[in-house]
Amino acid sequence: MTPRFRHLRARALKAMFKAHATVYELSDGRIGAWAALPTLLLSVTGRKSGQTHSTPLAYFRDGDSYVVVGSDGAAKRDPQWWKNLQVDPIGAVRAGRKKFKVKATLATGTERERLWEIGTKINPWWAKYQTRTERELPIVVLTPLD
Repeated sequence: MTPRFRHLRARALKAMFKAHATVYELSDGRIGAWAALPTLLLSVTGRKSGQTHSTPLAYFRDGDSYVVVGSDGAAKRDPQWWKNLQVDPIGAVRAGRKKFKVKATLATGTERERLWEIGTKINPWWAKYQTRTERELPIVVLTPLD
């Protein structure tokens, strides 16, 4: 893939995700499933800008927590939302019509293995993306704050 094509692809994906987030928010969470996968809207504070950025992400539940994977379509680098959460782990989630604050943590070790097993059954794309990149895709647990 040429650098020019990669740049155009990245810009197109960014525009698509922004439009998806807008529709999700304007529909009060009624419209927003991504390819028939459960989808949430994660809002984080930009580590450089201080502005709020929202990203639609496929997820699955693990008890009271919501689990997302930083696949970013098998990009070479971690997604911006994960880089932002590493600086400030507090974010906000809209899952359907529910909105709440969350604290993000990275799953590691046996917890990561367990969640990866569950997640790749729900969303086989994550396993496919993992084969296309050298980085280990981060599995991020979003725990609601009371």
